[in-house]
Amino acid sequence: MTTLAPEPVRTGRLSLVPLRVEHAEEMAAVLSDPDLHTFIGGAPATADALRARYERLVAGSPDPTVSWCNWVVRLTEADRLVGTVQATVTGGEDGVVAEVAWVVGTSWQRRGIATEAARGLVGWLTAREVRTVLAHIHPDHTASAAVAAAAGLTPTDQWHDGEVRWRLDLP
Repeated sequence: MTTLAPEPVRTGRLSLVPLRVEHAEEMAAVLSDPDLHTFIGGAPATADALRARYERLVAGSPDPTVSWCNWVVRLTEADRLVGTVQATVTGGEDGVVAEVAWVVGTSWQRRGIATEAARGLVGWLTAREVRTVLAHIHPDHTASAAVAAAAGLTPTDQWHDGEVRWRLDLP
């Protein structure tokens, strides 16, 4: 598998911008609502903590067979960051697999942003010969399940750490 690096992705209203350490300050505000952690655990990170995390993410996986692709989601019209999308891409027996996730700040939810961003991410992955897209979603997180379904993923009967594995097989 060739290592992938995130590239800019544009959708109707959004720009998926490859993550940079400099995004930490603005993203700390976007992700500051404790309710965002209801299903994923933890608590909001400070700008300093996000900066340290983003430094690790931008440096890339220490495993050369794994690509960490991370973007911030920019609402183009407002010129504001509103969330993130990510894909961990690996080669496997059945081809290239991407595990994806998304988060949109509370103030920006219920506007279709997560769905649009997830679709943009899946489109980008499809163009890079990814054959399987996976997501792990808490069974009570109906909003995230709706995003996964809108991006073409379907729930499986497999579980991982208390979450349902969703899957999309690409041609």
